[in-house]
Amino acid sequence: MSCIFCAIGQGSIPAEKLYDNEAVFVIADIHPKAKVHLLVIPKQHIVTFNDFTPVTYGSMASVAEAIANVTQRLGIAKSGYKVIANNGSDGGQAVPHLHFHILGGEPVQGIT
Repeated sequence: MSCIFCAIGQGSIPAEKLYDNEAVFVIADIHPKAKVHLLVIPKQHIVTFNDFTPVTYGSMASVAEAIANVTQRLGIAKSGYKVIANNGSDGGQAVPHLHFHILGGEPVQGIT
């Protein structure tokens, strides 16, 4: 398997998952840019926003549910956090599998 996020989602590569259901999982970023830096990753292999289809729209609802869950549990929902999705090489996407960065736990205004 060539996609690291697909391998983590399927359990081929071990990772501590902070949230996991049939559609999405959340892990800590290995190169954090904030006190809290998590990755929310759909289990379906979707490369960018441009690759969504009616079949994959449900993944976005699962992403929103995961973000709400982990930010509440980690205590950053009230103080605030940033959600970022990098798309394509010009957008800074390092892994060709759609994922969302949650940054928080401290002021993150200058972090992109």
